[in-house]
Amino acid sequence: MEASVGIRAQPRAWAGLEKPHRAASSARILPVRLAAEAQPQRLVLGIDSRRNTDPVVRAAKLKASCSAKSSGTEKVHYSADEALILQQKAQDVLPYLDGRCLYLVGMMGSGKTTVGKILAEVLGYSFFDSDKLVEKAVGMASVAEIFQLHSEAFFRDNESEVLRDLSSMHRLVVATGGGAVIRPINWTYMKKGLTVWLDVPLDALARRIAAVGTASRPLLHQESGDPYAKAYAKLTALFEQRMDSYANADARVSLEHIALKQGHNDVTILTPSAIAIEALLKMESFLTEKAMVRN
Repeated sequence: MEASVGIRAQPRAWAGLEKPHRAASSARILPVRLAAEAQPQRLVLGIDSRRNTDPVVRAAKLKASCSAKSSGTEKVHYSADEALILQQKAQDVLPYLDGRCLYLVGMMGSGKTTVGKILAEVLGYSFFDSDKLVEKAVGMASVAEIFQLHSEAFFRDNESEVLRDLSSMHRLVVATGGGAVIRPINWTYMKKGLTVWLDVPLDALARRIAAVGTASRPLLHQESGDPYAKAYAKLTALFEQRMDSYANADARVSLEHIALKQGHNDVTILTPSAIAIEALLKMESFLTEKAMVRN
């Protein structure tokens, strides 16, 4: 891979990256053991009486539905220096990964999709957003619509089935939903690969979510009043429920730690590529230590 791959503009700060609207596909989808010219099919997953319950058939349909590259895929921009570091660290990590999937976990708005696209590009993996696969499985445009018309439990059931089917595949980077960690069964699926927690200060998350709105975030949207105060209060409550689950991840990427290494304490000016580099460093540390213990 040439050093110039993916270099298109100067990096944008993490805080300025809005999460794409859920009705549009933003995943960089490449085929996994499938012909590039294969045509996409409807994804038949989820709690639906019309679905095929055979896990082998369901997994095959999942692969087929993601075999064609999505039109309008958003490219991730980073500098030449960052590109070189990313490629070097990716080459260091790949032998230890050995084709296993990478699952990004963390609170809503933590940058899992953006960072996941960068990691997928430099690792030569395919990228999936589990929320978007759930939306496609149940035939709805957004997670918010699923919550409204059905329930959070209905969404979580479908989310678990999507993660189960993805766990049978290889060479994927998966951006999971913020609440995917709360069900132990999901960890059973994700632990077949490598899990990385993107740990972002709640204050930074609340400011970003307040700035872009909560319409696509059903666990926050019902709150009224000052956007920042309400977002911060709800995020704090959610984090207290989930922090022990997030800590189950194999590697933790702390944005505060990255900022300190750069000589400041403002996580909002960190670029997604800087976060991806730190993720690769943490992955390498975990995997090499595990290899040493095994040997």
